[in-house]
Amino acid sequence: MLNTLRKIVQEVNSAKDLKTALGIIVLRVKEAMGSQVCSVYLLDPDTNRFVLMATEGLNKRSIGKVSMAPNEGLVGLVGTREEPLNLENAADHPRYRYFAETGEERFASFLGAPIIHHRRVVGVLVIQQKERRQFDEGEEAFLVTMSAQLAGVIAHAEATGSIRGLGRQGKGIQEARFVGVPGSPGAAVGRAVVMLPPADLEVVPDKTVEDIDNELNLFNNALEGVREDMRKLSAKLAAQLRPEERALFDVYLMMLEDAALGGEVIEVIKTGQWAQGALRQVVGEHVSRFELMDDDYLRERASDVKDLGRRLLAYLQEARSQSLVYQDNTILVSEELTPAMLGEVPEGKLVGLVSVLGSGNSHVAILARAMGIPTVMGLVDLPYSKVDGIELIVDGYKGEVYTNPGEVLRKQYGDVVEEERQLAQGLDALRELPCITPDGHRMPLWVNTGLLADVARAQQRGAEGVGLYRTEVPFMINQRFPSEKEQLAIYREQLQAFHPRPVTMRSLDIGGDKSLSYFPIKEENPFLGWRGIRVTLDHPEIFLVQARAMLKASEGLNNLRILLPMISGIHELEEALHLIHRAWGEVRDEGTDVPMPPVGVMVEIPAAVYQTRELARQVDFLSVGSNDLTQYLLAVDRNNPRVADLYDYLHPAVLQALQTVVSVAHEEGKPVSICGEMAGDPAAALLLMAMGFDSLSMNATNLPKVKWMLRQVNLSKAKELLADAMSHDNPQVIHSSLQLALKNLGLARMIGPGANKTL
Repeated sequence: MLNTLRKIVQEVNSAKDLKTALGIIVLRVKEAMGSQVCSVYLLDPDTNRFVLMATEGLNKRSIGKVSMAPNEGLVGLVGTREEPLNLENAADHPRYRYFAETGEERFASFLGAPIIHHRRVVGVLVIQQKERRQFDEGEEAFLVTMSAQLAGVIAHAEATGSIRGLGRQGKGIQEARFVGVPGSPGAAVGRAVVMLPPADLEVVPDKTVEDIDNELNLFNNALEGVREDMRKLSAKLAAQLRPEERALFDVYLMMLEDAALGGEVIEVIKTGQWAQGALRQVVGEHVSRFELMDDDYLRERASDVKDLGRRLLAYLQEARSQSLVYQDNTILVSEELTPAMLGEVPEGKLVGLVSVLGSGNSHVAILARAMGIPTVMGLVDLPYSKVDGIELIVDGYKGEVYTNPGEVLRKQYGDVVEEERQLAQGLDALRELPCITPDGHRMPLWVNTGLLADVARAQQRGAEGVGLYRTEVPFMINQRFPSEKEQLAIYREQLQAFHPRPVTMRSLDIGGDKSLSYFPIKEENPFLGWRGIRVTLDHPEIFLVQARAMLKASEGLNNLRILLPMISGIHELEEALHLIHRAWGEVRDEGTDVPMPPVGVMVEIPAAVYQTRELARQVDFLSVGSNDLTQYLLAVDRNNPRVADLYDYLHPAVLQALQTVVSVAHEEGKPVSICGEMAGDPAAALLLMAMGFDSLSMNATNLPKVKWMLRQVNLSKAKELLADAMSHDNPQVIHSSLQLALKNLGLARMIGPGANKTL
């Protein structure tokens, strides 16, 4: 059964349009099940009727003509009940409806299964036979499995039609929406430029050669050509990125060295394989190893290797680079965006990025955030090769992309883009002003940083400190663990840049969706596995080196705060504190006179919520990680577009947990901050302020918007909004009531499309 399913899905995937795809489905399913009829009915959203769109066995002239409402016929029953229907004699059923034009009166038995994509019924798959009989469990299971497999394929084919501006019947379609995951915040309206791979390694055949020296020369020339391309791209981005971000291109160059990918290809060529074949073999082996790994970061390494392989093959084939035309407001689209692709767009032309694969932690997403380019990742349903040259809207806040936007949507988002431009200018005036509510409540606003480029952006926006410095970022863009001296230099730069304001450095937080190529962590369930403090306590040599580097970097500045991630209990905290004190003693023994910095715990695991009091008694401060806490409380992987709609930090359970943490910590006399997407949402920030959080830490891009919002609303009013939110048991009701209240206060400009992630 699996082979049959796979073959049908592969054949349908290669269909040129929806009509062809449906024709393949009905033919192949009819053959596979040995039935006399197979038909597909699709729900037309305009008329809300199930329309016969393809059939094998019924009269084909009735295609597109026969339709029924959801409350009509057996097909309507399957669609509305959203479950299969298996009848020995269909005509006996009270919902049976006969259509003379189909000729189906000859068929007695009926088996129908709903076709459902992302909770939406898109159609019904039906098989029928002349003789009266009940289809057995195996046949029913096959049809249900088939309809589930085909749901995405049909949705993809429909999307392709939508992108071309054609509906099922050839009618014009105004716009289509695709949902991915946010990569970098912001909104953009522009035209798509699709960047396809320059060469296809997978179709390169094996070929034996006798002139090995000639093949080696060809390959070495290709290596040098790609190296030069990388150097040029790195230089081109020099004005936009700091050296640390540009180091991503050094990663590419290192892969090309004799000790890495380049050397392996040379060894295969020496066995008598031609250069193209050797390249395909080596790249394929590397990619296979990476793609078998579960975590997102290592899969990004596979895309890096593939990108290099394509570039080398293009040189070997003497292929020219794509003659792409980059107009103003270019939105770059690819199946798998790479850092090198960003550098190929002329400066000032790029306004948005869209990638079918990848997560919010990929290299491209990290660079996009540093460059301030709205980005959506993980758009698995987007037929990306069909969008070249068409108008797109990228909503990097919600992780959504619209194709062929209508006039209303285009104006809506055009206004958002212009508003963001004006806000950026208008909010500049707020840079030096404190964040104080009209009734005098002071709310410190801090930033989350990781890249050196974040420092300048944070300072331009008036950040009052760093609530979260992600120390894993320098580790992620390295080829080995950075030494104590290297870490010291990186941390010193951060601490000096913000001095005398506080800088909260989180100890190494890898695992989950953040892994290191040189320290792979392969697990069935990485988010519930070896990550954060669990890794560094198991490797005290890593923890101690990092702690020593942080302490030494703070000499004479004394603005360091150390934050411990993924703490789930007192035993982990005590062990970590012991190591920090040990590192402090070693540093002082070496003659570096630094005071013991404040140490805090991240509350991001439900267990920590329930142990807030015990944790607070042992540390100097608490910091809530809203992204992970929401993820763990709701059991939703925030990087998975299939469940993205369930990830909601205004869920009542999340709000209650946050209020508990603040109240208990304050009873123990300890300050509490919060970092993550929630703190950067201007509307949610009002609720957090009302709860009593002592500081909010966010992406630098959102800081001016949050400051503007908090300066408009009295603390007393914010507490009213919080009381209202806490009285509801439904997150959608919380969103709508908060949105309405802010509109009534005349604050709608901050809650329009794209103004934040949720409202």
